[in-house]
Amino acid sequence: MKKLPFILSGLCFLLLTFSASFGQDSSMIKWSYTIKQINAKQYEINLNGNIPSGWHLYNADVTDEMNGIVVSTPDSSLKVEKVNIQQSNIKTIVDPVFDRRTKKVFENQVSVIALLTNYSQSELPVKINISYEVGNAETFIPEEQKIKIVLNEQKSENIQTRILIPTIDLSHPVNDCGSIQSGLKATNTKSLWSIFLIGFLGGLVALLTPCVFPMIPLTVSFFTKKASTKKSGITNAFLYGFFIFFIYILLSLPFHFLDSINPEFLNNISTNVYLNIIFFAVFVFFAFSFFGFYEITLPASLSSGADSKAGSGNVLGIFFMALTLALVSFSCTGPILGSLLAGSLASDGGAMQLSAGMGGFGLALALPFALFALFPNWLQSLPKSGGWLNTVKVTLGFLELAMAFKFLSNADLVKHWGLIKREIFIAIWIITGAALTLYLFGKIKFSHDTPNTKLSLGRKLLGLIIGLFTLYLLPGVTNTKWANLTLISGFPPPLYYSVYQKESDCVLGLHCTRDYEEGLRMAIEEKKPILLDFTGYACVNCRRMEENVWSDPDVYKLLHEKFIVISLYVDDKKILPAARQFTYKTKEGIDKEINTVGDQWATFETENFANNAQPLYALINTDEVLLNHPVGYTPDKSEYLKWLQCGLTTFENKK
Repeated sequence: MKKLPFILSGLCFLLLTFSASFGQDSSMIKWSYTIKQINAKQYEINLNGNIPSGWHLYNADVTDEMNGIVVSTPDSSLKVEKVNIQQSNIKTIVDPVFDRRTKKVFENQVSVIALLTNYSQSELPVKINISYEVGNAETFIPEEQKIKIVLNEQKSENIQTRILIPTIDLSHPVNDCGSIQSGLKATNTKSLWSIFLIGFLGGLVALLTPCVFPMIPLTVSFFTKKASTKKSGITNAFLYGFFIFFIYILLSLPFHFLDSINPEFLNNISTNVYLNIIFFAVFVFFAFSFFGFYEITLPASLSSGADSKAGSGNVLGIFFMALTLALVSFSCTGPILGSLLAGSLASDGGAMQLSAGMGGFGLALALPFALFALFPNWLQSLPKSGGWLNTVKVTLGFLELAMAFKFLSNADLVKHWGLIKREIFIAIWIITGAALTLYLFGKIKFSHDTPNTKLSLGRKLLGLIIGLFTLYLLPGVTNTKWANLTLISGFPPPLYYSVYQKESDCVLGLHCTRDYEEGLRMAIEEKKPILLDFTGYACVNCRRMEENVWSDPDVYKLLHEKFIVISLYVDDKKILPAARQFTYKTKEGIDKEINTVGDQWATFETENFANNAQPLYALINTDEVLLNHPVGYTPDKSEYLKWLQCGLTTFENKK
C-alpha cells in the first residue's frame, strides 16, 4: 500500500501530460512555410517566423554558446541538407538579460530556407523540428516547435474541406415533429439503465464464482455473531454492502476526468487498434485463467495491507473489509470487470456508462450480504460449495474467449485488414460454442474439474441451451437471407464485411456514400433529403440499428427510395491523402489535427451536433438545414419510422 501514492502520482503526471497535448500552442514565434520541389527527392522549404513586438530571436553566437536557429527532422528517411538564414534584417542590441552585452538578433520577422531530401519519396506530411532562443528586456526562453509540412502541397490548391456547417441550427430545426423527440437525452438515459442492468447481471455471475460465493455465509455470520445486538449486526452488514458498491463506483471516477479533458478521448481509445489488440490478448489470458491453467491475483501486499486494517471494528474497519473482498476476489471478478470496462469504452456513453456498469456490478455483489444479514435463515437455502463453482468458471472462460475476438475484429475493421470477415468471426463463435457444449456434457475436461459420474440437471440444461445457440449461428456463415443473426446483432462485423462478393459496401445495399460533400452533390442531383449516419466500425449499437431497425421492410423501403444515406465512420483510421490533412480550430478555439478519415467525421459531428455518441442520425435538406431533431440509438422500429417520415414530409413541404 505504501507504493500506492507513487502509482497515483505517476498516473496524475501522465494525465497532466496528456491534457497538455490538447492545449493551444503557446510558442512565441508563429511559423508559416512555402515549399518548392527541386527534383524527385529534394524540396526547398522557406520558413517564415513572425516575432511579437518587444521580442527578438537570437542569432548564432559561438562565444556566448547561442545556437541560433537549428532545423532538423526526427524521421530517418528525411535529411536536412542545408540551412540558410537570411541576414538582411539582423540587428545588434545591448541585451540587459546578458549583463548588457551586445547580441545579434532578429526582430519582427525571420526567414529560413532549408533544403530537405526525402529518401522514401512518401507524399505523407513530414515533421520538421525548429529550435531557437527568444527573449525580451526581461526574459530569455529557448523554444522548439514541430511543424508539419505537406511535401506535395501544390496538388491541394483546389481541395477544400469543410467541418462547420453554419446553416445547421440544433435549436431551431424546420420541424420539431411534435412528440418525436426521443433525441439524445432520452436515448442516453435508456442506454445508462441498460449498461447498469448488464453490470448488475455481471455482478450476479461473479457471485457464483469460487472466489466470492463461499464468502457470503462467512461474512454474514461474522457480522451477525460479532455484533452486540441484532440491529447493529444488520447495520454493519448493510454498511459493508454499501462500501462494496462504493468501491466499484470509485474505480470509474478517473475516466470522468479523462472524458472532461477531451470528449472524444474514450471513443479514441475504444477504437484504438493497439488497445483493441491488447484487449484481445488480455481476454484470452483471462480465459485460460478460468480454464485453470494459472490464477490471476493482485500483489499480496495490497490484499494483506487492506486485511490488516479490516479488524478495527469501526466504520473504517468495515470499509477495509469490503476492500479486502474486492482485492482477494480479483482472480474471479477481474475478467468480468475487464469485460465490463472494455464494453463500456467500446460503447457510446463513455465515463457515465462505465460508472453505471460498475454501479450495477457493485450493487449485485453487495445485495446478498445485506439481504442475508436481514434474513439469516436464508443462508440455509444456499447450495454448498463444490465442483459446480469450477463449472461456472470454465463456462465463463469460454465466454471470455468468444468475446476476445470481438476486440480483434474491431482492430481489423478500423484498419481494413480483411482478416476477420463476418463469416470467419461467426465460425470462431461456432467452434467456441461447440467446445463449451462438449464440456458441459462432460466430453471435455480440465485439470481442476472434480470427477463427476453424473451430470447435474442444470449443467445439462445449460449445455442444451449453448448447443441450440451454436446451431442458431450456423446460417451466419452462409450467403443467404438467414445470415442476418438478429440475436447477436452488433457483435459480428457488418453484413457487407463478408468473404462473399457484395454489390457494394453500403449497409444493406442502400444508396449511400461515406463522404459528406459527395453525398450533398448526390442529394442535389436527385432532389432527395440526406440522412447523416454517424457510425463506427466498432459501434455495437450501430450494427443493431442497421440489422434490426434498418432491415425492417417499411424503414428499408423509405431509406432506399427517398433518402441519400451518408455514413460517416468516426473511428476510421485510414490516413487522409496528404493534401487533405490540416489543422482545424474548433469553436472552443482548440487546434485539432485532422489526419485520418475518422478525425474528420468525429470533428464534423461534435462541431455541428454538439455530440460525440454513435449512432447519431440527423436529417438535412440540400440547403444543409436541419429538418428535425437528431436521434440516437432508437431500437423501436415504429418510432424510428415516424422520425424518418416526419423529416421526409418536412422536406417535401419545403420544396
